[in-house]
Amino acid sequence: MRPVERGRMVKAIGDYLLANVDEISQLLSLEAGKPLWEAVMEIEGAARYFEYYGNQAETLEGRSIPLGDGYYDFTTYEPRGVSGQIIPWNYPMEMTARGVAAALTTGNTVVVKSPELDPLTHYYYALAAEAAGFPAGAVNIVCGLGQEAGAALSSHKGVDQLVFTGSVPTGVAIATAAAQNVVPCILELGGKSAAIVYNDADIENLLDSIRWGIFFNAGQVCSAMSRLIVHCDIHDQVVSAITDLANSLSVGPGIDRPEFGANMGAMVSAGQRDRAVGLIARAQSEGAVVAAGGKAMDREGFFLHPTILTGVTPSMDIARTEVFGPVLSVLRFDDEAEAIRIANDSDYGLVGGVFTQDIDRAMRMARDVGAGQIFINEWYAGGVETPFGGYKQSGYGREKGREALMNYVQTKNIGIRIG
Repeated sequence: MRPVERGRMVKAIGDYLLANVDEISQLLSLEAGKPLWEAVMEIEGAARYFEYYGNQAETLEGRSIPLGDGYYDFTTYEPRGVSGQIIPWNYPMEMTARGVAAALTTGNTVVVKSPELDPLTHYYYALAAEAAGFPAGAVNIVCGLGQEAGAALSSHKGVDQLVFTGSVPTGVAIATAAAQNVVPCILELGGKSAAIVYNDADIENLLDSIRWGIFFNAGQVCSAMSRLIVHCDIHDQVVSAITDLANSLSVGPGIDRPEFGANMGAMVSAGQRDRAVGLIARAQSEGAVVAAGGKAMDREGFFLHPTILTGVTPSMDIARTEVFGPVLSVLRFDDEAEAIRIANDSDYGLVGGVFTQDIDRAMRMARDVGAGQIFINEWYAGGVETPFGGYKQSGYGREKGREALMNYVQTKNIGIRIG
């Protein structure tokens, strides 16, 4: 098939999602606990991946390599084959789109293992693939538990490449299984990402980034702003402002919250919520102070108050463990070297950020903070077009952007001697 034709089919999957956004978002909100407006944003974001990568289909080109008189040499890209994709529960629609769109654009087939906590919306991917005209076997959706279906997929000899987003222990297990078959992986394994706030930062702008950085999707985001490293000169001012922000958020059932605004939904399960509550309690026992929230809500459902912890030091468990919930740890620093040292004192390196009006300082931070993506004066600056992936235990490989396409192809070199 010509790439332009395949690209149109890929984009048609996104068009199907948009045409059915009202129906899918209702299901996603009910199943995952997201506010309805967040569910709509996720489906629109998923559709954007199919638009972006569909448009890239006919731009992936090989190159000619000069070998001197009497030779022609060139490269071509070939699909890897079957891409096995194990999807996390925090963004079931968007994380699926991120991998499936790139895989189909480059001519691969996919086997998707849906997340066990919220698998239902994956049904729409099967419908979308059929509506877009993909042949039987091109897009396959498998439901099941991670230790059963996920393990079977990651060790299957018919799989040519694996994509996984989730915890470090599970990522290690998947990479180990894949290594037995000499199969490459793309692993995105979470983070404990830090935002460094200097004394010249725009506080109102910072508050907007915190709203998105730690309270969007109830903090269940791999690249969440979970550590706030604040200059001592403005520490108290920032703590007061972010405490007011946390206390201003309305928390309740996502399906009852269709309006865009200052509200937050449930966490995905009792287990996830209770784990976060336990980490908060441990932080308090180590000397951290709860400035806002800190408790599960006294109501039916998996709700946690938006939480701000102050007095956090780099050695505390809360500063080193990924909570995966609406919990922000605030640390303080005196000088630039200390800020960088605290930011890098982590097993993870997914994203980082800096808030300052000094462009030289911002660029030093971008150079010295060990993370795969750096945000300056806006958390989540960027989009589908910008490559995403981690350093250290945050994983390897890059998703999003044109870089992601290279995960799904093999380069073949063809050398010709002219007789």
